[in-house]
Amino acid sequence: MKKNCLLFLLGFLAFFSAVTPVLSQDISIDELKAIIYHISSDSMKGRRPGTPESQLAARFIRKKFDDAGLKLMGTNGFQTMDVLFEVKLGPLNALSFQGYNGKPGIDYTPYSFSENGRMDALTGVFAGYGFNIAEDSLKWDDYQNIDVKGKWVMILRGDPEPDKSNSRFIPYSEERGKVLAAKDRGAIGVIFVSGVNMEKKDTIVPMLYDKSGASAGIPVMNVKRSVADLLLKPTGNTVEDLEKKLNDTRKPASFPVAMEVKATMQVVQTRAMTENIVGMLEGSDPVLKNEYMVVGAHWDHLGMGGPGSGSRTPDTVAVHNGADDNASGVGGVITLAEAFSKAPVRPKRSLIFVTFTGEEIGLIGSKYFVDHCPVDIKKVKAMFNLDMIGRLLKDSGSVMVSGTGTSEETMDILNKYVPKQPFIVKFSPEGYGASDHSSFYLQNIPVFFFTTGAHEDYHTPFDDADKINYPGEKEVLGFVYDLITDVGNRDKPLTFKEAGPKGEVNRAARFKVTLGILPDFTGSDNKGLRVDGVKKDGPASKGGMLKGDIIVAINGKELRNIYEYMDRLKTLEHGQTVNVDVIRGGKKIVLLIPL
Repeated sequence: MKKNCLLFLLGFLAFFSAVTPVLSQDISIDELKAIIYHISSDSMKGRRPGTPESQLAARFIRKKFDDAGLKLMGTNGFQTMDVLFEVKLGPLNALSFQGYNGKPGIDYTPYSFSENGRMDALTGVFAGYGFNIAEDSLKWDDYQNIDVKGKWVMILRGDPEPDKSNSRFIPYSEERGKVLAAKDRGAIGVIFVSGVNMEKKDTIVPMLYDKSGASAGIPVMNVKRSVADLLLKPTGNTVEDLEKKLNDTRKPASFPVAMEVKATMQVVQTRAMTENIVGMLEGSDPVLKNEYMVVGAHWDHLGMGGPGSGSRTPDTVAVHNGADDNASGVGGVITLAEAFSKAPVRPKRSLIFVTFTGEEIGLIGSKYFVDHCPVDIKKVKAMFNLDMIGRLLKDSGSVMVSGTGTSEETMDILNKYVPKQPFIVKFSPEGYGASDHSSFYLQNIPVFFFTTGAHEDYHTPFDDADKINYPGEKEVLGFVYDLITDVGNRDKPLTFKEAGPKGEVNRAARFKVTLGILPDFTGSDNKGLRVDGVKKDGPASKGGMLKGDIIVAINGKELRNIYEYMDRLKTLEHGQTVNVDVIRGGKKIVLLIPL
């Protein structure tokens, strides 16, 4: 009898250990703390992609994956990509006219999206705000009765209502759009200048990388008002007077200018190799192990900060350690990998652990991962994203879980585990957001995004490891562990459901119509706009557009990138049927899209 009881007890314990998470004993707060302190140390100099320090961080993560027993994927654990992350003034920049020679970076500067090259012209045009607006209730065409072909065009930055947050001019004030309008009419280059209402001080805009390598196709520069006034002197006008006239009358006031401008624009792009780090734990079920779940977090941060880095203290050049953003997430991914590796029984589905690069410059790493997935992307059944999970407030802390509407089953699963948590859990149904889970949502994969929220140290040099709530993060990871285990052991995968927009909602753009596509937001090769998705029963779908098509023109007008696509959309109206040229399978075809 005693023998039978002992066997029963041993069997019960074995069963209990197989179904009960072992996270609490397998994640050491000391280990989690050591990882976060190392990843966010001053020696890592903010983990900016492409730097020597970022390579050290990547190798550290890969070793942790290897030590945890993960099967390294890609090339020995790395998915390597070439990324543009900085633009600088080149040595060949020059600007001269009427005996004047400007100093680059002081009197003028090219825009980061300027085309490189030399352009000389004997005449130019002042074209007001560079507007081409033809709405029913708002009409303003700075190009009426003026010829800009083969000429430099001087344009005021901004719009007549710079202090009005709901101005009707906002959709037309963006500089790339103004350049496209000038280029469409044959301009060889654009000279932007800031009016007094736009910029009180007579300064030039800093030359900052705008997160895209897509060029405008023509040279584009910004000059100081004093330089623009020299160009305008033969006409008897000044920038301040012209701005006042335009703002008061709200009517075009364009005119030719006899300016013999010689200019060379040179923007030097800095590219570097960077990498995702990827490892896998095979599932325990002989069939379901061929389905996968991704557990990820981005490892990159803002480097030394400075203008254009994304720092909230752009005037301060210092190590942006990024302990919460996102060494906390990296520590979570590594310790979860270790915990699942030690578990007596792993989930039935295989787990792919990934730390992504380039999140801070546009979800570069996660976008690359889904486009170059080491397994069939259709077999990835869920994605768990950890981004800033280290600042759980004591006593009143909460965890936000986003993506709760991206599967039919998600809320039922969450409701099983939420009551057991020592913190408040808040929900957001939408699958798209400013972190790496978005790349998976766009592939129709259910997502879970975990964060303890932003704080005053976010994107500053003060996001340090000594401010992390390590016991709190361990509690968050326990919650995540339970959810991964549950989803990984389900007999059937989650049922994907669209929840919210598949892309950023640009409220300023105020598009009157849309094609009903998901554009590739990261493309920058200037060879067109790739279609990453087509909305069912939308205009593009009805016109025969397919995922993977590359749009190269709308209504006969060239379209090379996402910026030009958005500006072309502004010109379209309900009821139109537009001609859209696409490249499909290497061949150009023309689609008729009813709006």
